Amino acid sequence: MPLGIDRTHFYADKIKHYEKDMRTKDERISTLETENAMLYLKLAQLRGSLQKNREDMSGLQNQCDSEQKFRKTIAQSATKLKQDVNRLRVDLSAVHKIATNIPQDFGSQIDRASTVIHRHRHMFQSQTSSLSVLQDKIEQMNTALQDITDRHAKEKKRRQELHNTLMELRGNIRVHCRLRPLMEFDTGLEDPSTLGRVGTKSEVVVHYVDDENACVRTAKHNKVFEFERVYDPKESQDNVFYEVQPMLTSLLDGYNICIMAYGQTGSGKTHTMLGSHKNEDYNASPEPHPDEGVIPRAARELFRLISEKPERHHTIEVSVVEIYNNDIRDLLSSDANIKHDISTGVDNSINLPTITFKEVDNVYDVMCLVQRGLKARRESSTLVHDHSSRSHLVVTLTVNSQAPSFFSKPSIQDGYSKDEMGIPNVFRIWAMQQTSSRDARGRSMSVPMSMISGPGPEAPSAESQAVIRTKLQLVDLAGSECVGMSGVTGAALREASHINKSLSALADVLGALSEHRGHVPYRNSRLTHLLQDSIGGDAKLLVLLCVSPSQRYITESLQCLGFGTRARQVARGPTKRRLPSSAEKVNAETQRPKTGKS
Repeated sequence: MPLGIDRTHFYADKIKHYEKDMRTKDERISTLETENAMLYLKLAQLRGSLQKNREDMSGLQNQCDSEQKFRKTIAQSATKLKQDVNRLRVDLSAVHKIATNIPQDFGSQIDRASTVIHRHRHMFQSQTSSLSVLQDKIEQMNTALQDITDRHAKEKKRRQELHNTLMELRGNIRVHCRLRPLMEFDTGLEDPSTLGRVGTKSEVVVHYVDDENACVRTAKHNKVFEFERVYDPKESQDNVFYEVQPMLTSLLDGYNICIMAYGQTGSGKTHTMLGSHKNEDYNASPEPHPDEGVIPRAARELFRLISEKPERHHTIEVSVVEIYNNDIRDLLSSDANIKHDISTGVDNSINLPTITFKEVDNVYDVMCLVQRGLKARRESSTLVHDHSSRSHLVVTLTVNSQAPSFFSKPSIQDGYSKDEMGIPNVFRIWAMQQTSSRDARGRSMSVPMSMISGPGPEAPSAESQAVIRTKLQLVDLAGSECVGMSGVTGAALREASHINKSLSALADVLGALSEHRGHVPYRNSRLTHLLQDSIGGDAKLLVLLCVSPSQRYITESLQCLGFGTRARQVARGPTKRRLPSSAEKVNAETQRPKTGKS
């Protein structure tokens, strides 16, 4: 540019030109940015489309693979099917050949069958006559067998009745034996899976033979013991009581009854007398239970018998005592630790005057009292039994029956009135009663009618009414035990010592009675002293032997069976019938005339 020229306009135009260019470029930049954004958006859309196409391509590839696999599977199935068809064609060809031969084979088989049938027909016709003869013989033999079976049953029943009558006349003790089944604790320390296996401690060595015999298999020889009744291990509580039930009828006829369970620890005495330990309440309910033992069943039967005799008034009282460490304890008392003494009555009867008697009206009341006593009874766990009784339990049901009116105390001053013949009226009424009654063995009692004529005495008042008192003693003895086997120590060892001593005293008493010794050691133990009436002959006594069948307890089982054998040998004489306290028993000695100087 030449010097001296004004450059202001030049720069201004230049600046305007540049600014215009800049605005043009800015607009171009904005346009490019817009286009770029649109391109980015289109790129994103293309990428999404590409991803979708790829996914579609992957799905199509998977479908193609599945289609190829399916075609391959179809091809394999078709090949297999073709092979099966070929095999079926071969089999069909074989069947076709067999079917072609069937008519010929069937004809030959029919010919052979016809020949066999013809031969058997001739044999059947030849044997028909002999078969008829055999059928006649079989019918005759069945008739004879039935007749012999009926006669055998009648003779067996008659023999049992005669045996019971003989036992009653002799006063022998009835002994029943109950074998319990094997239990898990019979294995001891051995594997429980070996229960009952030969050669183990739980091997069965005491076997049920029949209703009257049990056999003990020892290492040297077999010993067979005979009793009035032997119960199979499978027999129920109901079967056991069925044999005991007839004795209870004698209770209302004026006889004392005693039923005691004897055996070692864990042999089933408490189960037999009370029921299963699974029933913790021992069925203290009005309804019967299949597991209940002799005590609840006896109470139920007693109330049933009383309901059938409404002509007389009966009341029942219950007492529950235990003999623990040779001390008598009242389990119905508020303080069961108080010791009680035995007293002898004027009629030489054994009494416990200081114990509690509760009057009951039904079997539920009885079992509630028994359950109350069981809660106070001494029990502990030993190696032999988890619920080992440590005392002898004696449940006594005393029946107070209203005696006939002629036994009542007369209201006149001289004690009795006489008729015009000089015969006391009380004897006359007694004779009238006896003409229509029977004795304990079912025989009629007759009195000359000449002695029973004339008027009778007036009815006595309620205050002078005589009472016949009979008692049913139900005894659950504590089990004899080997101290080394039970593993007891301390107080339990002292309990075991007293239990074994009392059971030994019971065996000594039975031995003295069987040998007819002059002195019977009843007072060597509180147990034998308390049961003196029952053991000595004033009661009908039944001993239930409870026996464990396993080899582990063979020594105790032999001792228990030997005890029962000795008990059967005791002949106590006829059982005495209870009379009211106002009556005096007349015997040969009292009727013997006195001799003196004239």
